[in-house]
Amino acid sequence: MNDKTFMAKPGEVEQKWWLVDAENKIVGRLASDIAVYLMGKHRPTYTPHTDTGDYVIVTNVDKIVFTGRKWQNKRYTWNTGYPGLRSETAAERLAEKPEMILKEAVRRMLPKNKLAVKMLEKLKLYTSDQTHPHQAQCPTVIDLGK
Repeated sequence: MNDKTFMAKPGEVEQKWWLVDAENKIVGRLASDIAVYLMGKHRPTYTPHTDTGDYVIVTNVDKIVFTGRKWQNKRYTWNTGYPGLRSETAAERLAEKPEMILKEAVRRMLPKNKLAVKMLEKLKLYTSDQTHPHQAQCPTVIDLGK
């Protein structure tokens, strides 16, 4: 009887490519599903200390949706190093950098360690006027954020 626990080693797990259409998807629900795929928690060989996640390509990130009044009430703040904080609403961020809304939501759902930086690099975001250059990887279309 073999009672050994499987621990994946770096480069041992084959990473797949997934394609997600973010049109009319709610930000938080989509971000939590994407974070699961980036971490690799959707597969039985998940290992916390190894990057076992997949690549995720998200298209139409400028057509993403918030519920309620979050377009006006939700504020993104950041520090510049000078006194005071900079801030903008979600609607202002959508007009200038729509991919940052989903990227920040996913980043905050990943673990807070060095491995999260590598996981976030596997997230590819594109607006509706861009076509993704990853056709050669043959991404599988998946419906996340239901």
